[in-house]
Amino acid sequence: MTAIDARASGSDLRQALARLSRLPWGLYLAIAFAVLLLVAVVAPELLTVHSPTAVDYSAALKPPSFAHPFGTDESGRGLYTRVVWGARDSLTIGVGAALLGVAAALLLGSVAALAVKPAALVADRFIEILFTFPSLLLALLLIAIMGPSAGTEVLAVGIGTAPGYARMIRGQILGAKNAGYVEAATALGHSRWRIVRAHILPNALRPLVAVFALSIGQSIVWASSLSFLGLGVAPPASEWGALLDAGREYLVQAPWLVVIPGLVIVAVALSATTIGRHIQSRLEKGE
Repeated sequence: MTAIDARASGSDLRQALARLSRLPWGLYLAIAFAVLLLVAVVAPELLTVHSPTAVDYSAALKPPSFAHPFGTDESGRGLYTRVVWGARDSLTIGVGAALLGVAAALLLGSVAALAVKPAALVADRFIEILFTFPSLLLALLLIAIMGPSAGTEVLAVGIGTAPGYARMIRGQILGAKNAGYVEAATALGHSRWRIVRAHILPNALRPLVAVFALSIGQSIVWASSLSFLGLGVAPPASEWGALLDAGREYLVQAPWLVVIPGLVIVAVALSATTIGRHIQSRLEKGE
């Protein structure tokens, strides 16, 4: 490596460090929390050595202590352990619902904006029909029809969030269709499919990365709400909404059973929103 290359490499490194130093501290906290959640999903035994189903009635409803940082539940199970192991169920449902919702929104929004008029009209009206239902009510309707389970929860939350994202995607595609670069490609004689594939979709769908990150937090909150109502994962699963549902019976004598899982859900939603907003901001700046 020459001296010029070394100076250029050092300059690039300093610029990268300078950019990192300008990032908000909240983003660092959100990323650190996301990494911690990933560890809890992939290898929860690295964060706790206890079993989430081990019962010890002599330690029932103990407040937070050194042995049990989050306290214990009515069966003497450590709440910290159950929260850690519950991350797998909660995030699987949340990410699965977000993937389903964004995929359904992408399909509906693209058809409504790009298909021939009859198909586009049908897709547009279908989006409007779904949008007339309150999203949570639509999710409750699907669960009432199919019965409560983890799979039904993913389907219900995913379909419930799809209409809003579908309208956003439709608007993005329609805006891209009227852009100058599309008019230029049309004037050059490019085929309709090539214009859609090379120009419209890449530019219109860039915000989907941020939308997906934002929808993960929303989906986890919704899934936890359904489990709290007894319409999600059944006990003894330690999904966070189910922990809230089980803890509300002991709200007076053991408030930590509700407060701590609730704070974890809020922290996940805030982290996903923070990361999603940062991605959205970078995309808007073209970085």
